[in-house]
Amino acid sequence: MRSRLQRWFAEQQIQPRIVGEFDDSALMQAFGQSGSGIFIGPSVIADEVKRQYGVESIGQTNAVTESFYAISVERKVKHPGIVAITEGARRELFTEL
Repeated sequence: MRSRLQRWFAEQQIQPRIVGEFDDSALMQAFGQSGSGIFIGPSVIADEVKRQYGVESIGQTNAVTESFYAISVERKVKHPGIVAITEGARRELFTEL
């Protein structure tokens, strides 16, 4: 995600001052919540992040995306729980904006 975000910043001629890098998203969000900076997050959960961390959104772009993959040894998913999760994700989360 970092390289895609940096590329987007360069295209927009934005030069952020990076004051911290985090592998742990909860630590990154706590850093942003403390007022020490900003952090990125998926727009699909923006409302949840705002409620949980008491932060505000300062912008959004569809130009920076992330891909998720589910890998299974089965050709066709059969387990009812996995089917429900997959269908819900397709219907609610992973739609074109």
